[in-house]
Amino acid sequence: FADVLVFAHERLMHDNRALNIHLMKERRMSHDEIHYAIGESSIGLVLVARSDDGLTTVLLGTDRDALRRELEGRLPRATLVEDATGLTAALGAVVAFIERPARGLDLPLDLRGTPFQQTVWKALREVPTGSTATYADIANRIGRPTSARAVAQACAANPLAVVVPCHRVVRSDGNLSGYRWGVERKRALLEREAGA
Repeated sequence: FADVLVFAHERLMHDNRALNIHLMKERRMSHDEIHYAIGESSIGLVLVARSDDGLTTVLLGTDRDALRRELEGRLPRATLVEDATGLTAALGAVVAFIERPARGLDLPLDLRGTPFQQTVWKALREVPTGSTATYADIANRIGRPTSARAVAQACAANPLAVVVPCHRVVRSDGNLSGYRWGVERKRALLEREAGA
């Protein structure tokens, strides 16, 4: 019985340390200064946001104000700074990647999410350009075969459109499933990648 209590205490201490590290990281992230810029692509407007550590957000849309509000909603305690000049290269690289996906994209990322989301997003980045996977495929790749719904939720929470290619995830019957930035954009991206 004493061994069980010692194990439980050690586990609780480990969980508390992990929670404290997570909370410290959350506090740091919530007070970041985030620079962002908005540009145009063939599939609409693209908002790119960056911290000192790398890209935090890539959003797609049709309205600049709506994109800014979405960024504010994602990072409510961050200081947002519009910085078209400072983000020219990053924005240009993301737009070029949208237009010519075969060229790849090599920018530092500051992925912010739960450990599970991070695992899913890493698996998504391993789906090759021109290929697709199902939610169940991704669940199997991360060693959680019964978590297809949770994978879908992680895809929906993806803060880096195109960069973390959740558009490459399709339904188990091969048909397009929903896409946070519109099924037509998803179709356009997949068609462009298939021709790359």
